[in-house]
Amino acid sequence: MTGPAANAETGPGATGPATDEPVGSLELVHAFDGAMPTGVSVSHTGRIFVNFPKWGDEVPATVVELRDGREIAFPDERWNSPTSDDDADALVSVQSIVVDPADRLWILDTGSPMFQPTRPGGPKLVCVDLGTDTVAQVITFPPDVALETTYLNDVRFDLRRGPAGVAYITDSADSGPNGIIVVDLASGESWRRLHEHPSTKAEPLSTFRPVVEGRPFLERPADGPPKPVTMGSDGIAIAADGSRLYYCPLASRHWYSVATDALADRSVADAEVATTVVDEGDKGGGADGLETDDAGRLYLTSYEHNAVVRRRPDGEYETVVHDPRLLWPDTMSVAADRHLYVTANQLHRQAKYQRGQDLRSKPYALFRTRIDAGPVLLR
Repeated sequence: MTGPAANAETGPGATGPATDEPVGSLELVHAFDGAMPTGVSVSHTGRIFVNFPKWGDEVPATVVELRDGREIAFPDERWNSPTSDDDADALVSVQSIVVDPADRLWILDTGSPMFQPTRPGGPKLVCVDLGTDTVAQVITFPPDVALETTYLNDVRFDLRRGPAGVAYITDSADSGPNGIIVVDLASGESWRRLHEHPSTKAEPLSTFRPVVEGRPFLERPADGPPKPVTMGSDGIAIAADGSRLYYCPLASRHWYSVATDALADRSVADAEVATTVVDEGDKGGGADGLETDDAGRLYLTSYEHNAVVRRRPDGEYETVVHDPRLLWPDTMSVAADRHLYVTANQLHRQAKYQRGQDLRSKPYALFRTRIDAGPVLLR
């Protein structure tokens, strides 16, 4: 899934040799010499925010703003200094950050450093007013919503729904139930949807065997046999008109959508919500992050192909960018300057996937690419 080169014929009668040349153009925005980043988001005025979950690296601040090439704790150092894993007044271990349509930064705190069981107060949504750089709202989750096994992965917002809007969050737990969490931003109430629905679950190795850098992507402990990756619902995006929520398990080549009217209406039974799920088909590779733009195009990272692709409203897929430097493209953010920002963090080279050896090679990277620069149509 890497542009025209991927379609070149080989063998008798071929028109030329197969190649794997880059597609599109990547601009390095920032290089990270410390902890590996996951999330990125860009404000309407061009401020860039990045987060670092606590997966074993030393993490001085789990959320930072990039200012003049420096990583500055955000909103401040106190908020990045939790006293415990259930500290509701500090950031414990952040997996995702998103600037909403009102230009506020929302921080999704897993409350789960090293994927430890969560405790009430740890998992939360924190809203920062970017006009004052102060915390404006904290929403925590009850234990029947953020389970002990829950790993809050990614979040999207629709401010058109209800008095203050709705948030949708993926639970990507690798050792517990998966699903979608819905949050009423006015009341702070939250509830689970598609709990353990097949569309939120990792596919078994019999139907999905991902390959990254030429090797099957499996958990490979230092001792013992390899195991399949079991992380479920991960990437998430909202259709431009707000009618559908798109999501994908980390371990799957399929992605899905569900009606937001059903998700957000608590009077609709779970079984009825499930009837609105649509299998959006094979996206051509394993994806971590999803994103959308105002033209109704849906973006997907492709960790198997070092690429970002997108689906146009007419259903055709395009390669936006393919580059060997995109070693595990993770999270994307479409900015007002018509660039797509994407982190590349070498997630697959962590010790848990490499028989106990950390094969990551610093620096990690934040790139950007123009989204209207004439991508290549995949045929």
